[in-house]
Amino acid sequence: MRAVGIDFGTTNSVIASADGAGDTALVDFATPHGASEVFRSALCFWQDDAIRGGLGHEAGPWAIAEFLDFPQGSRFLQSFKSLAANPLFETANLFDKRLRFEELGQIFLAHLVAHAGGPLSDLPDRIVVGRPVRYAGARPDPALARARYNAMFAALGREIHYVYEPMGAAYGFASQLDEPATLLVADFGGGTTDFSVVRAAEPGAARRCIPLGSAGIGIAGDTFDYRIMDNIVLPLLGKGGTYRSFDKALEIPAGHFADFGDWSRLALMRNRRTLAELSRLQRSATDPAAIARMVAVIEGELGYALYEAIGLVKRTLSSETQAEFVFEAPGLAIEARVERQHFERWIAADLQRIDKTVDLALEQAGLAPDDIDHVFLTGGSSQIPAVRRLFAQRFGEGRLVMGNELTSIAHGLGLMAAGADLADWIIEDEQQS
Repeated sequence: MRAVGIDFGTTNSVIASADGAGDTALVDFATPHGASEVFRSALCFWQDDAIRGGLGHEAGPWAIAEFLDFPQGSRFLQSFKSLAANPLFETANLFDKRLRFEELGQIFLAHLVAHAGGPLSDLPDRIVVGRPVRYAGARPDPALARARYNAMFAALGREIHYVYEPMGAAYGFASQLDEPATLLVADFGGGTTDFSVVRAAEPGAARRCIPLGSAGIGIAGDTFDYRIMDNIVLPLLGKGGTYRSFDKALEIPAGHFADFGDWSRLALMRNRRTLAELSRLQRSATDPAAIARMVAVIEGELGYALYEAIGLVKRTLSSETQAEFVFEAPGLAIEARVERQHFERWIAADLQRIDKTVDLALEQAGLAPDDIDHVFLTGGSSQIPAVRRLFAQRFGEGRLVMGNELTSIAHGLGLMAAGADLADWIIEDEQQS
């Protein structure tokens, strides 16, 4: 029996295909930059009268390429998974079309499957999809997210089973163990950080894994990226500065920098009204060169490149104690040294909230830190030394395990999909629906 596990992530999506013998393989995508097991969770739309409905679209790295080629004539959506549980989101306005979350998801899935090629040309009957323990957002509505997921994945034409994402990683990790153990899995995604506690039985046991507890929080990689943006880049673009109004010096309104939290929104700032406002601000600013740099970022449509440079700094700080932020473009040059100790101070409050969420997972499982045999850290931000140190201090360095940060969830979901114990992992609200 073939089966498929799908990790639909905030930043990236990954698919694992499994056979009846228990072997899994990650699906390769033939991206413009070569084969990749990771597919960016992004969409780009543009008007095209030659297409039925008049709306062209692409996903993944192709969406990024389309947007960078023609940013003013397209609409780019990334991290749209974070909208799933948001009751305030109804539709995305795309030119003269309005698309609901599930419609966006169906378009994304169609491209995901199409770019996967042969491996998914004939979908299996058993499909397992990961979902967050806690959805992103200030007041997420899990029931709404579930309904939207159901409508989205209905496009695959198969019965869908949902499993908590860190449970997938736990299942995959447990399959490598040769003795009983109690596991804590920490999954650091783009939009959320999730935890699951699992008890793994000995190999050959009738029920190899037993889920004990889960918890999650809406803080993850995107939050850490923005801390660098807010502390290093935005002050160089005028944030925290002042401007003159008659005989008073007033702080530059924070609203000018609100769209810098998402690089794709910066392209929408390139309009006559916004640029006229910034021109007036530049004339009255105490540091007009800073405002000139902000205008250069907007006029040059440099949001994507700016966030790529920020991501490089974050990754460098995972292995080095300092990193050079260097960003150059026509008419613009920004350089700054970033110390790891400063970065760790910027994310300290975020880590405290993450630490409290670990307490919730352990409390739900009825366990203490000493009861955990292995702590499996996965997801891109698990590489950050301050993140690893948080768990080392609580559980001991010897119990920490890392690996396959971007693909471990999909691998475990694929194993679950092909396993005989799938019913043990299906989320309770699905069994009741």
